[in-house]
Amino acid sequence: MKKHYVKVDSRNRVSLTKILKNLPDLFRAYTQGDKIILEPIRDIPEAEQWLFDPKNKDLLQEVKKGLQQEADIDLGSFAEYLED
Repeated sequence: MKKHYVKVDSRNRVSLTKILKNLPDLFRAYTQGDKIILEPIRDIPEAEQWLFDPKNKDLLQEVKKGLQQEADIDLGSFAEYLED
């Protein structure tokens, strides 16, 4: 783990841009003793929350399984649209 040092600016802000590359833009922030913890979280739209309810664990597994399967769709031939 590479260590980075950050400095608080005159407005009590800390820039984390060098540390936080390719991470979500939403974090849960809390303290643990003298440490500040930033936990990346993903926002799930309210209309989709039901899928992640522990009571629907089997449904979530089915959705994940379906997403991993290859589509078996025959779109037919597009040969008639080819130009000479």
